[in-house]
Amino acid sequence: MKRTIKTQHLCFFIGLLLACTYTGFAQDDERPNIILIMTDQHQARALSSTGNSNLKTPNLDGLAKSGIQFNKAYSTFPLCTPARSSIFTGQMPHNLGIKSNAQSEAHLQSEAKKTILANVLKEAGYDCAYGGKWHAHEADMVDGNGFEMIAPMGDIGLAEKSIAYLQSKKDSNKPFFLTVSYDNPHNICEWARNEPLPYGDIPGVALEDTPELPVNFKQSLTFPEALKIEQIANKKVYPTANYTVEDWRQYRHTYYRLVEKVDAEIGKILDAVADLGMRKNTLIIFTSDHGDGNASHGWNQKTSLFQESTNVPFIVSFKGEIKKNKQNTSLISNGLDLYPTILDYAQIEIPTHLTGESLKPIFEGKQQKTNRDYVVVETKFAGNHAFGTMGRSVVGKRFKYNVYNWGKNREQLFDLKNDPFEMNNLATDKDYLKTLDIFRDRLYKWCMDTDDKQFLRKIVLPSHSTISSSTLFDKPY
Repeated sequence: MKRTIKTQHLCFFIGLLLACTYTGFAQDDERPNIILIMTDQHQARALSSTGNSNLKTPNLDGLAKSGIQFNKAYSTFPLCTPARSSIFTGQMPHNLGIKSNAQSEAHLQSEAKKTILANVLKEAGYDCAYGGKWHAHEADMVDGNGFEMIAPMGDIGLAEKSIAYLQSKKDSNKPFFLTVSYDNPHNICEWARNEPLPYGDIPGVALEDTPELPVNFKQSLTFPEALKIEQIANKKVYPTANYTVEDWRQYRHTYYRLVEKVDAEIGKILDAVADLGMRKNTLIIFTSDHGDGNASHGWNQKTSLFQESTNVPFIVSFKGEIKKNKQNTSLISNGLDLYPTILDYAQIEIPTHLTGESLKPIFEGKQQKTNRDYVVVETKFAGNHAFGTMGRSVVGKRFKYNVYNWGKNREQLFDLKNDPFEMNNLATDKDYLKTLDIFRDRLYKWCMDTDDKQFLRKIVLPSHSTISSSTLFDKPY
């Protein structure tokens, strides 16, 4: 019989107790310090290390050159609270019961709280600190999440307070886990609504000095009807109905300047780690909770299942342990994989019920790819003005399948190798019916395996394919 979440948590702590009792933890100086740096609403392509000439991110580029940059990392849910809750528990949002940013729907049960990453690391002897934006299963950091709060939400002064924490740990024999969480480039939301930006305005520039519109700017004839309705319904979240070409180009200019602004702040922390002599024994991880439409498909904000919203940056560096200047195309789920990876480095047994993978073997060159053929992203449009549209995305090695629970063009199939900007929906192309069925099967199996049956009840997949499970993964789908 399938174990309940509560039973899984109990098993996790029994396993943790046994690990401590029989094997003991390694000496503290054998376990690395861990720094997790996060930004908010940062799409994967918004780094100059990806070849994007519209911005310059020298500090994050430098981090990438000193370690590994993963180009196929995905959020579990392109929205703050669900995505962040995943990162700190290693579970999918639907398993946590968190499906929106609404605080009425964003509370973890007490048993689940015990498995929050900082609580587990703290039990294992790590000092755990957090600075900046929380916005996970509560709006702000509160007792019970395992962290010492060293700085409230706000990008101004966050680097300095984080550096002060690092200085306090310079001569400590105890390893630490520090999370530094920036709000930007999330301020693009305020800019889109013509509101003051919390950390200083970004001046507009002449049109010729703004980035061009993306090649996938126009919404295609197969753009999902449900997304269009949600976009029209919530004018505060999507205030772009009357945007001109110039408005969109200024949007893109502002977004990239916000990324550059946060890159400079991150650079202060990276410099301090080096100056304090901590670089050799500190694992540094950089990622984001989700991306931003940034004018692609005529979309701002997140929540959609397009690449711009779901594909996130993911960079790791550990001097002496991770080879320099590597690019990796493994399929990564940052919400599922960060948790077991950090436990692995802390020499804590990884709970067997987790579906994520430790990436440590890949970091250290002992393994080239993750042991998965696809990752799944979930979404839901929530709030007073939303229609409650739900969706799932199955991202494979080459193809990607999106499905929403209602509306015309609710299914999408993209060939990311030949169509990385998702401009040609193959869901109705008879030449790709087999591929479409493979991804429908994958989604069905995943929903059953992860107890995502509520979503299955909300959609009606076309006739379940007859492709046998033995042939599902024999090609690079």
